[in-house]
Order: sequence, then structure tokens, then C-alpha cells
Amino acid sequence: MTDTPDQPASCPLPQDAALPPPPPARRVTRVQVRDGKVSEGARAVPEEVPVALTFNGTTHAVMMASPTDIADFALGFALTEGIVASPAEILSREVIVLEEGIEARMWIPEEKMKHLSARRRALAGPTGCGLCGVESLVEAVKPAAHVAAAARFTPAALLGAMEALGPLQSLNHETRAVHAAAYFEPGRGILATAEDVGRHNALDKLVGKAADAGFDTARGLLLLTSRVSIEMVQKAAVLGVGVIAAVSAPTSLAIRTAEAAGITLCAIVRADGFEIFTHPERIELASPERQNHVA
Repeated sequence: MTDTPDQPASCPLPQDAALPPPPPARRVTRVQVRDGKVSEGARAVPEEVPVALTFNGTTHAVMMASPTDIADFALGFALTEGIVASPAEILSREVIVLEEGIEARMWIPEEKMKHLSARRRALAGPTGCGLCGVESLVEAVKPAAHVAAAARFTPAALLGAMEALGPLQSLNHETRAVHAAAYFEPGRGILATAEDVGRHNALDKLVGKAADAGFDTARGLLLLTSRVSIEMVQKAAVLGVGVIAAVSAPTSLAIRTAEAAGITLCAIVRADGFEIFTHPERIELASPERQNHVA
């Protein structure tokens, strides 16, 4: 996925912006009580700011997020929410830091905006994280796009990918309080990572990065440091990966959604192994008998 010259991949903070972006983490004082002992000191905590996602001057959603990779977040959100189908449909992106938070301003073709406006008018109440603009229960559990990626992975490659993600989680190393999403390809390693206080946000940021970079995502897999819910599977399907590998467990709805979408869902990934919940054929297991048993 590529952008034309008049449709920039990202717009950095304008030079005349009044405010710089806030730091991703801050040090705060606290009193620590451990093993019956009391001490004073400081620790790093992640920053969390409201990010308004606007289209053609109209706010579509306000998400609480880490103040990093906001242009990627905006693109990924637009793609995973189905507002646009490709980066080329975003005519421009601009990130503005304000006193109250951050605005990610996007401009899209008028026909796309008409559809989005109709969707917004249908809202009956506030939306939740990962379900922005959803107007019915049916839409909330809509099937994910079908993924036909044929890439296969050995267990060693999957475990090695997850191990490689650890050192790249710089914000989590500092705060121990954020989620990460990463894109991995065999022979090339981890090509993109994103961190955020919200697991949906981290994945949206990764989707935006992958779209801007033009990765052939059918070749790789998605790494997640969080649990896998239906929204994460839906976003992974937009990313186009055939395999999800997560450190935590999936929900039952996520499993059903991944099965229907043709996505291999691996979870509870630990140093000694992992569990496969759907489509084990993409994992090169030792024997057909074992593969059938896992399925």
C-alpha cells in the first residue's frame, strides 16, 4: 500500500504548533509499601491523553491513548474501522497538539464522508473502546474479512518472534504498564512495533505503520502482548496476517471469529510453547496426528 505525492503517508507536527507532544512517560513520586517496609521515591508511569480523530473537520471518536505514533494511529484506526479501504483514500493527515489533548485531523473524499456522517447519525449512545461508530449489535459482532494468507511458520520461529519482541518494548520496560503489537516476517525479523496504554490502540498504530510501509502482510504474523478479543481479530484481518500469536488467552468469540476468518490463532505463548485454537495448518507441527489433535 503506497501513497501518491499529494496524499502524504504522514504529517508531522506543524512547525508553528504552540505545544510540543507530551512525553510517553513521566516520573511521579509515590510511597512504596513492600514486605512490611515503607519507603519514598519515584517511578515511571505511562502518559495517557485524549486523542480526537476527526474527518473533514468533524470529530468521529475520542480515544484515550499514549501520545506516540499518532499519525500511524489515525491511519490504522481509519482502516480497521472501515472508514477508508487504503491509505490512498486519506487525502491528508495532520497531528495537532492542543492544551486539552491531541487532534489527528484527516481529510477523506466527500463520498466517504457522507457514509461516515450517516453512520454517526445512527448512533444511539456512547461507544466503547474498539467499537467506535457501531450502531447495532449485529455490526458489533460482524464477521472479520476472510484471510487467505498461505505463509507457514515453525513453532521455533513463532517462539523466537515473541522472544525478540521483549527488548523492543521500550515504553513497557520503563513503565510496565502498556501493551504492544508487532509485525514479524521469517528471515527479516520484527519489522514494526507499536506500544500504547490501550491494546486496541497499539494494534491500530501497527496497522497504520504496516500500511504506510507497504508490507506484504500475508508473509508475516502478528504478535500481541494482550488478550485476544473479537476486535483484535477483526483488526488483524484488516492487517492481512494469517497468524496471530498472543501472550494471553483469547475469548470464545475471538476464537469463533478467527475460525470463520481463516486466521490461525495461537495464544498463551510462553518460552516452553503455546496453544493453537484455530487453523493449525499454518504451524508446521511434528506430525499429522498431533496437528489433528490440536485442532
